[in-house]
Amino acid sequence: MKTLSENRAFGGVQGVYTHASEACGCDMTFGLFLPEEAERGAVPVIWYLSGLTCTHENAMVKAGAQKWAAEAGVALVFPDTSPRGAGVANDEAYDLGQGAGFYVNATEKPWAPHFRMWDYVTEELPRLLFNAFPVAEERQSIMGHSMGGHGALTIAMSFPGRFQSASAFAPIANPTASDWGRKQFSAYLGKDEAKWAQYDATLLMKKRGFDGPILIDQGGSDQFLDLLKPEALAEAMAARRQGGIFRMQKGYDHSYFFVSTFIEDHIGFHAAALYD
Repeated sequence: MKTLSENRAFGGVQGVYTHASEACGCDMTFGLFLPEEAERGAVPVIWYLSGLTCTHENAMVKAGAQKWAAEAGVALVFPDTSPRGAGVANDEAYDLGQGAGFYVNATEKPWAPHFRMWDYVTEELPRLLFNAFPVAEERQSIMGHSMGGHGALTIAMSFPGRFQSASAFAPIANPTASDWGRKQFSAYLGKDEAKWAQYDATLLMKKRGFDGPILIDQGGSDQFLDLLKPEALAEAMAARRQGGIFRMQKGYDHSYFFVSTFIEDHIGFHAAALYD
């Protein structure tokens, strides 16, 4: 692992690191904010998964999360959204290929050799993180935006007991029924739709739910509402009696202006669960 940068921020350190990934078969980069408390021992950690076209940097720079993480005494990890590099398959469209990993393990050509973001985020990066930094493996929460909200929710529901809480901003909530999902799942996973279900938050909510609290914020003026399908997830949460909160925020769109407005709520929500 190599350190690309470390900057003092709100009493803690915002770092950026790169390492050779076995899961993705290329170098991967991630950001990690450690609060001042990490100088004295392991601290809880919140995973933040970003959306389409993003790198590790978008949320790290635009969300304004470090201030609230420092006040709560929690770490934040910002993984990249896909493998990258000259030898990694790509597509001219913004919503497929590099920058659009969708947090799945691809099984189809030409994606399968590198696009294993599920294994990267759930297995490889956690191993590195807990071995190299003062973060507490037994105190984790997860959140994300858009495609990252999809990833955060599906991962949270697939690993019972790992995460104390889960949240999302404008998640792609029902990808098997949306063009943001059907296109990518067909490419990455093939035509057998039965293989897609494990990566759909609405279907997972109906099947098993989450063993902790959930917070969802959705902008009421989001330009991608028809693709996100928040109503499907809201209905599944209600039908399952899932413990959590679903908020429709009037007038807000899909941007990081929306995320940064409510990031304090999400950090506080996770901190309460992590320190319970």
